[in-house]
Amino acid sequence: MTTITLQENEFQVFQKIIFREAGIDLNDKKKLLVQTRLLKRLMHYKLKSYTDYIRLVQIDKLELNEMVNLLTTNETYFFREIEHFEFLQKELIPNHPYKTKFRVWSAAASVGAEAYSTAMLLDSTMAKQDWEILGTDINSDVIKKARVGLYPESWIDKIPQALRSVYCLKGKGQHAGKFLIDRGIISNMRFQVGNLLEQNIDFGKFNLIFLRNVLIYFDNDTKQKVVDNVVDRLLVGGFFIISHTENLNMIKIPKLKQVKTSIYQRVI
Repeated sequence: MTTITLQENEFQVFQKIIFREAGIDLNDKKKLLVQTRLLKRLMHYKLKSYTDYIRLVQIDKLELNEMVNLLTTNETYFFREIEHFEFLQKELIPNHPYKTKFRVWSAAASVGAEAYSTAMLLDSTMAKQDWEILGTDINSDVIKKARVGLYPESWIDKIPQALRSVYCLKGKGQHAGKFLIDRGIISNMRFQVGNLLEQNIDFGKFNLIFLRNVLIYFDNDTKQKVVDNVVDRLLVGGFFIISHTENLNMIKIPKLKQVKTSIYQRVI
């Protein structure tokens, strides 16, 4: 494939665009990543420079969305940071009063592994009418994959055997080498594109919100805005979970108290 070099001034424009659209702070070490991921779009349109592509995304919203998709793909897998799911299983689910539906928001859902991991635990211990999950991500491509619930067979190893045997269907034919999430739990789930820079009032309130492995991409001001927006969707007494690799040290969180490493509870 032909290589077109991303110039420093062009990279700075992409930094500004992705910060404006997604709040993500692309550091200078990401220049090669941006060049590599966007090169296929230049080839697709037969463009001669990244400046030409910048002009395109400034007038074409669909292509702007494609650019955001290419630059916001993150690693994920089932039952990542298992301690969080043990907390859900051992402490949250047994203490839920069942007077209201237990609602969970996977706020950086990627391809859905976090949301489906949660769904397996809820469905195995609660009645169908007692829980629901919303998964959102700014990347429309990963949301499409989450809705399908079809994954590489190698990912199944992270799922506990007891849950694997109930909720994972081995692919056949064209889906050989993959597994499908059982359709029985998808009726309680919704995946949609969502921007954490927005307040998302229409999402309603939640008992549990996961916001994991995304705060590391934001500067402190953006992190403050995102956490404020997300915590506003949390019921008083509800729980907010970030990744073990992240912290809230540089922002103000008066509505939250820390109850465990990376786990917070809304108190006001």
